[in-house]
Amino acid sequence: MRMLRSVSALLVALGMTVPVLAQSDPVVDAPAGKLRGTTAGDLNVFKGIPYALPPVGMNRWKLPVAMPAWQGVRDATKFGAACVQPVRKVASIYADDVGPISEDCLFLNVWAPRHAKQAPVFVWIYGGALTSGASNLGMYDGARMARRGVVFVSINYRLGILGFLAHPELSAESPQHISGNYGLADQIEALRWIKRNIAAFGGDPDNVTIAGESAGGLSVMHLMASPPARGLFAKAIAQSSYMISLAQLKQASHGSASAETIGAQLTASIGAPELKALRAMDAVKLVEASAATGYFPMNNVDGHFLTRQVVETFERGEQARVPALAGFNDGEIRSLRVLIPPVPADAATYEAAIRSRYADLADDFLKLYPSTNLEESILAITRDALYSWTAEKLVRAQQGLGVPAFLYMWDHGYPAADEAGLHAFHASEIPFVFGTIHETAPSWPKIPDTAAEQALSDAMLGYWTSFAKSAQPRAAHQPDWPAYGSARAYMHFVATPQPQTHVLPGMFELNDEVVCRRLGQGDQAWHWNVGIVSPPLPASEECRR
Repeated sequence: MRMLRSVSALLVALGMTVPVLAQSDPVVDAPAGKLRGTTAGDLNVFKGIPYALPPVGMNRWKLPVAMPAWQGVRDATKFGAACVQPVRKVASIYADDVGPISEDCLFLNVWAPRHAKQAPVFVWIYGGALTSGASNLGMYDGARMARRGVVFVSINYRLGILGFLAHPELSAESPQHISGNYGLADQIEALRWIKRNIAAFGGDPDNVTIAGESAGGLSVMHLMASPPARGLFAKAIAQSSYMISLAQLKQASHGSASAETIGAQLTASIGAPELKALRAMDAVKLVEASAATGYFPMNNVDGHFLTRQVVETFERGEQARVPALAGFNDGEIRSLRVLIPPVPADAATYEAAIRSRYADLADDFLKLYPSTNLEESILAITRDALYSWTAEKLVRAQQGLGVPAFLYMWDHGYPAADEAGLHAFHASEIPFVFGTIHETAPSWPKIPDTAAEQALSDAMLGYWTSFAKSAQPRAAHQPDWPAYGSARAYMHFVATPQPQTHVLPGMFELNDEVVCRRLGQGDQAWHWNVGIVSPPLPASEECRR
């Protein structure tokens, strides 16, 4: 011992560092290389693991390149940088500190039970309109999920113009002659990394569940539709996803210019129409400038990552044949009022607008969304067109493939949210799913510290992790969650979980008919352009189902 102290003192005197490795610090030896993490009770935690080369310089707007194996032991005790995103300029309940931002942001994080072996893997994809978000937020802490027996992984992916810009010059330099969809490609590359390496953390590479909310749920659905993602996951959870129409890469369709045209117009508007100038721009200035134009990032139908409109993929049964769990929130639009038009002045104005737009479907529409409470109807119209219909569409499609499929409706309120007019608002289920009800954003309506709220969170943790393990959502001391089936069953999350049947009767049929007609016509989009701002709906006899 005296000799070791002497050697250490000599090394310090010579200006050399003496590495200090706590005996409890976990080290994994994965195919990617050795990683040193930290412990959190009975968990091993590894943060800031690079799964791809930094997408910087000439790699800006290139498909991700797998991270080569490294030598030595890499530190994995701190989160990596979040992907570049605009600074929020208005107050929001969703505003949270993502920490440092950088183009060098393709990192993932792992929480694993210390003695895990062949444990199911739960991969979280954050939301944020493909514009903002990060895997390091407190609400996404994976510890409580991991303590339920899964290896939890959260990933970063490129956002905004850096993640989704399509442009003729970018397509021309691509070996596949495509552009855009870089954020989706990042997600696929992260799943490939997980497939190769997760066994070293105690995870089962053949039992991976992908999950996400909002744009993360959309990403889950797009991964299900993407041929390059096939075989990289075994189950899917889509929370508040939206199956909206997408731009085609090279041609106008469904009310949208081509993705390349949108990109060329965007880059011209920010004063950098050519690729050389775009790659020379500072990343933060580029993202801020594009956001200031109102740019709405989205994947495109490029024939490679996405081969057709996502709704068509699901209707044809061409998506991944995996068990799925999907749902929506009763108050989705209460916190997303930017998506709805002003409430009409009176019932007569509202009814006239609906009849002029929905023609033979107007009576059905007004039964579902009556003029007796205009504000509530306007909120429900957009909720259902974006989220409710999508959740049921996904569940029905998976059931059609003969795999287990489960539907839910989150309808839980608590005083701070309800008093702010935000009952069951968009994303409000997330802290209950993660068990992080006390780790939300600063302006998030405060969740009461009560046994009832904790019990509901425990139930959701149980259902979600059980689904990841066995494709059967079960929770201790809670009712069984029935598959959708012919009874059209769903779980209604109110104060407690309550199995029900036939969510929002008539909602699915009406919205499915609307999308079918718009898809068939070929020149109408489908997203939040509904209700009193809908284009006149095409007539059709073919869509009646």
